[in-house]
Amino acid sequence: MNAGTPDLDAYFRRIGYSGSRTPDLNTLRAIHLQHALSIPFENLDPLLGRAPRLDLASLEQKLIHARRGGYCFEQNLLLSHVLQALGFRVTQLAARVVWNAPPGVVRPRTHMLLCVDLAEGRYVADVGFGGLTLTGPLRLAADIEQSTPHETFRLVTVEDGFAMEALLQQSWKALYRFDLQPQFLPDYELSNWYVATHPESHFTFSLMAALPAARSRTALSNSQLTIYRTDAPPEQRVLKNADELRSVLREAFGLTLAETPELAALLVRLTATRA
Repeated sequence: MNAGTPDLDAYFRRIGYSGSRTPDLNTLRAIHLQHALSIPFENLDPLLGRAPRLDLASLEQKLIHARRGGYCFEQNLLLSHVLQALGFRVTQLAARVVWNAPPGVVRPRTHMLLCVDLAEGRYVADVGFGGLTLTGPLRLAADIEQSTPHETFRLVTVEDGFAMEALLQQSWKALYRFDLQPQFLPDYELSNWYVATHPESHFTFSLMAALPAARSRTALSNSQLTIYRTDAPPEQRVLKNADELRSVLREAFGLTLAETPELAALLVRLTATRA
C-alpha cells in the first residue's frame, strides 16, 4: 500500500454513502455497491497518452475531487485504501483476463482485485472490471452460484487458483483467473504502465466506459452506446459526433471533463471511427 490515509469523508460523499463504518460484511457490501454505482470505469487517460498515477493522492484527486473514473488499478487501489482505513484486512491480488481470449492464449496479469478477510470468511471484492464489474463481494468458495445486485457469479477451481465466471444469457462465461499470491504497488505499477502505454493494449486505442445502475448497465465502446437492462432487450445507438460523445460521457457516466484541445481531438477521432 502507499503511505497515507484516505479522506474517508470525501470518498463517502463521492459515492453517496452514509452508512456504518464498522468493518463487517454488511459494510463491505454497501460500500462495494455504492462505489460501483458511482465511479465509472473509463480509460480516457491512456487514450490521451497518459499512464494513470497510482499513488493515493493522485487517486483521490482524479476519482474523488475531479469526479473522473478509472480502470481496475485505480478503482481497486482506492477501495483498498478505504477498506484498510476502516479496519478491514485486505490482500491485493492480480488476475489474467480470459474474457474474449482465444483458447490456449496466456495473457499477462493485467487485472487487479481484492481479497477481504471477514469473520464470515474470505471475500472477493472487485469494482474495476468494466462492463461486468461486481456490484457486490463474493465469498471465496468454489462451485457455488452467488447472486449480486446484478448478475449471478461463481468461482471455479482451476489448476492455478480460481476462475471468475458470470452467468450471461443462461451460459457461464469466464472473466478472469487468479490465485491468492499477494501483490504490491510495484507489481501494479509495472502492469499499469504496460496497459496504459503498450501499442497492442486496447486501452491505448479504444474508448471504454461502463457504469451500472439499479436495474441496468450502461457501456460505451468508442462511439457505440449500449444499455443492458435486467427486464428488457439491450438498447444500442451510435453516437454521431464529438458533441454527442461528450454529452454521453457527462450525462450517462457522470464524468467531469476538462476542456482541452487534446480531448476535443480525441472525441472527434472516436466518433469518426465507428465502434
